[in-house]
Amino acid sequence: MSNNIWLVIRREYIERVSKKTFILTTILTPLLMVLISFVPVLLATFQSSDTQTYAVLDRSGIIAPELTDGESIKFVSVNMPLDSLKADDTFAGVLVIGSRIIDNPSDVQLYTHGAGSMDNETYISKQIKSIVESKRLEAYNIANLDQILSNIKANVILSTYRLDAEEESSTSTILCFILGIAMAFLLYMFLLIYGQMVMTSIIEEKNNRVLEIIVSSVKPEHLMLGKIVGIGLVAVTQIVLWMAILSTLVGVIMPMLIPSDIAAQMSALNAGSLDPTAASVDIDLLQTMSMIGNVGYMISLFFYLTIFLIGGFLLYAAIFAAIGSSVDNIQDASQLTYIPMIPIIAAIVCASTIGNDPNSTLAMWLSMFPFTSPMIMVVRIPFGIPTWEIWVSIAILFATFFLMVWLAAKIYRVGIFMYGKKPTIKELIRWARYK
Repeated sequence: MSNNIWLVIRREYIERVSKKTFILTTILTPLLMVLISFVPVLLATFQSSDTQTYAVLDRSGIIAPELTDGESIKFVSVNMPLDSLKADDTFAGVLVIGSRIIDNPSDVQLYTHGAGSMDNETYISKQIKSIVESKRLEAYNIANLDQILSNIKANVILSTYRLDAEEESSTSTILCFILGIAMAFLLYMFLLIYGQMVMTSIIEEKNNRVLEIIVSSVKPEHLMLGKIVGIGLVAVTQIVLWMAILSTLVGVIMPMLIPSDIAAQMSALNAGSLDPTAASVDIDLLQTMSMIGNVGYMISLFFYLTIFLIGGFLLYAAIFAAIGSSVDNIQDASQLTYIPMIPIIAAIVCASTIGNDPNSTLAMWLSMFPFTSPMIMVVRIPFGIPTWEIWVSIAILFATFFLMVWLAAKIYRVGIFMYGKKPTIKELIRWARYK
């Protein structure tokens, strides 16, 4: 028995991992992920710093004297007709400030030659906003009002630490949310792609009458289980290779790119000894880099991702296998795939809500329900939920798989010999009840 299952597993696995498409996607995908992550840094490095000059026509006479030049923008106050300024292409644009700008901050227009710069527009808006607010404060005739307001302002910097770990370590809630959603979508993609791959493989072999030959030497139940495990191993292989490549890239590239002073601040942040006001970069950025650079933490995430991928795939692949064996073509199968699709889509829809409150009662129960637990639990794991919840969810997931594969095998052994008839849900239930 075990030898026959192993032969089917070996055939399904080798047939797929030996394809060039599998090899290319497995190698190129993590490389592209890392490249995309560093694209903003590269763009910022090579971004042109050409200074653009803007003519300022200030009808109020208040704003122009207060404007200060920036790294990529220069202001020139002029007193010319607007039409003449619009025709003068020696300026990148014309900034027109209305006479009642203090009372009406919207009384300002910017005319540009060609496409405008979002950075420059933001810089101009902030400059005018600051000047208008300053002039309005002066109208109150309170001595040292600017200094008083400056002293009142408080920049709260919240540093968060994981207490459930053996040692306290700095965390970033935003990064946890992003990692959780990303892993949920990754699982969503794998469950659909590889689950439907099982269904498609069975339909093709059924149409070619290959199954009739195979089942003469292999029991239908063993054939179904072999297909599920074989294709599942392909998915696991891809995830493990991605984990190895990404961990290597993160472990090698990040230390080379992070300056020594920032690396020291990251270490101090993890140790809880960093003074946030003394940090040379934003505290959230420090927390994010600290978590991404923690290879052990990233490996643990991939480990749990792999476990839930295996359990989720086995569960849904059994359903897809039952559907594939009961129909003759993809068109008929598409009308039954809503059965596994509904809980998968429901889980991914709830993922963002769960990420906002990973410790809610709804999050806990959805992460225990086996048909939604793979996606929901991987959203919660980056936040550091109790380990016992993770393993209880895994136990329920795999127990449900064994029950589902037992039911699917009953449908499979009848469906692979049925041709020319599209079964109803009622008939599938009747097949599952056959002894």
